[in-house]
Amino acid sequence: MKTKFPIAACIAAAALVLPAGPAVAGSSDQPTPRTRAEGLATPLSLAVDAEESILVTQNFAGLLSRVHDDGTTTTLYQGKEGWDVGGVEMRHGTTYFVESIGAGVGIPENLQGHLKSIDEDGDVRTIADLARYERKHNPDGDQHYGFSDDVSDKCLEGWPEFPPARYKGTVDSHPYGVAVKGGKAYVADAGANAILEVDLESGDISTLAVLPPRPVKIQAETLVPVDMEGNTMPVPECVVGERYAFEFVPTDVEFGPDGRLYVTSLPGGPEDPSLGARGAVFRVDPWDGDVHLWADDILTPTGLAIADNGDIYVASLFGGNILKLSCWGDHRSEFVTVNQPAAVEFQAGHLFATVDALSGAPAGPGAAPPAEQFNGKVVRIHVD
Repeated sequence: MKTKFPIAACIAAAALVLPAGPAVAGSSDQPTPRTRAEGLATPLSLAVDAEESILVTQNFAGLLSRVHDDGTTTTLYQGKEGWDVGGVEMRHGTTYFVESIGAGVGIPENLQGHLKSIDEDGDVRTIADLARYERKHNPDGDQHYGFSDDVSDKCLEGWPEFPPARYKGTVDSHPYGVAVKGGKAYVADAGANAILEVDLESGDISTLAVLPPRPVKIQAETLVPVDMEGNTMPVPECVVGERYAFEFVPTDVEFGPDGRLYVTSLPGGPEDPSLGARGAVFRVDPWDGDVHLWADDILTPTGLAIADNGDIYVASLFGGNILKLSCWGDHRSEFVTVNQPAAVEFQAGHLFATVDALSGAPAGPGAAPPAEQFNGKVVRIHVD
């Protein structure tokens, strides 16, 4: 059974109606984004090197593209039809990325996903089979989601089939973000709810960390989705006041100046604004896998970038802005207002971002509308 909403499908899905998170301080003197490329299809991941060479994934179209100075793009890699390409990262002339296709109607055998690389000669190498690892190990298989056993089975007879009333982590993999350091790749897998560590030479995979579920108190006015078409029903009265543990879904992953990994995470379930700001940034120790909640109350955080001084910029996809969080996490502000920001990268005093990321988006990987409908962009923003 599918237990999470994919990012694009959640636009149409109904959301649990919960209070919004706290407001953040804004500025009337915001920087002006400069467009570097446009007409992109679901540009959800981005990489920029020291020479400001830009690579962008057009995820649902299955493309990894290079952005040229004149705004045109060329295809560096094209995946199989129906596959998702994402998580691009550049290191020492080598490009790393992930591609995947989901388990389809909950059939684990249909799950496919790999970490790949492209060298300077254009040769493509498959480094690791992420889907096989998920089928064998299912890192969050012991995690309990939904309601606890304190809620009676009789009460839950009135709960819809989806989302499940309670369940353990299922076999699912959707590699989304990649960070590379010291001969290792760290993959944020939005299906496995885990950060995976991959040896770049051998391709061996291990689970570094599994993100914890974060329960939400069900309120009387809560509406629960019953399908992916936007239909809802009121929650049964007996669950009001109880807590429902959603899956926390890792998206982007980056190394900070302190040597720790910082991970953006969606809160599971529908992600539109009516759900409230429940996304977060976690800090993960790459040596022992210790997970620490670093910042929360963020709406749909799908990407993050870390400046040289440790300040963190977070793309709030449905919040319509990019947030700036101080290096200590004790202050946040709105850095810039933009539509549907998905990916952010910091390079040499500038922030690069993808915006209008779901403009013209298909319902999912492989379901592409005509190219002229796409209007995703890569922009460059000066950071003071």
